[in-house]
Amino acid sequence: MVTAVGLGAMDTPHSPEAAETVGTALDLGVNFIDTAREYAGSEFMLGQIVRARGAAGFHIASKTFSHTINGSQRDVDRSLGTLGVDRIDLYQLHDISTSEAWDRVHQEDGALAGLRDMRERGHIGHIGISTHSIEVLERVVESDAFDTVMVEYSAFSPQTARLIERACARDIGVIVMRPLGGSGRTSEMRGRIAAGYDGILTPANLLRYVLSHPGVATAIPGARYPSRVVENVATAQAFVPLTPEESHELEVAAGALY
Repeated sequence: MVTAVGLGAMDTPHSPEAAETVGTALDLGVNFIDTAREYAGSEFMLGQIVRARGAAGFHIASKTFSHTINGSQRDVDRSLGTLGVDRIDLYQLHDISTSEAWDRVHQEDGALAGLRDMRERGHIGHIGISTHSIEVLERVVESDAFDTVMVEYSAFSPQTARLIERACARDIGVIVMRPLGGSGRTSEMRGRIAAGYDGILTPANLLRYVLSHPGVATAIPGARYPSRVVENVATAQAFVPLTPEESHELEVAAGALY
């Protein structure tokens, strides 16, 4: 079981408050952190935190960009060493968003076979996949090959809602990336709010939008600073689902701005 709000750690290492940001998340009860082999400095940063405070009480998910059996296993080995753990709870195939990539990872010498072997050997607990493609997401839902799927979903990208529902019905854990629309949109929203905007399009309401979907297991907004983590956790703790009317209003506001 993971918390409704996790932490996307792709950009966290680029902050001077990176360690404090992760520490704040863990202290507030966030128990799911997502990283990847090729997120610059991310696994290393998390490894330092694991070595300082231990890995008990929270789950780390990482990803391989490789599509081959050998490449995926090398990535798992490197992740284990960098993170300083004996087992990684979830390892994902990263950004499988074309038919060619889907077919390649499913070949006999593809990355999926590599992760299955690493799972059998006890080095990883579960196998996931991330995608930006509706077509690939449909294949994921029907394949029964993955424990989790990471997908973009927000008021800016509502089109994945029906497939999230289907994934949940098939017991596939749904991890939502960019729940606030991505760092650029979030920064612009915060600037508008600072300038006096008081409408519905806010980071807190965007997070409520995602958490209002019953098929979402966890959302992983990225954070560089502790204050952002505090805000996200507070939204989750005080969570009240958006009404259908509010969700529609938020989608319209997001569509009008972007």
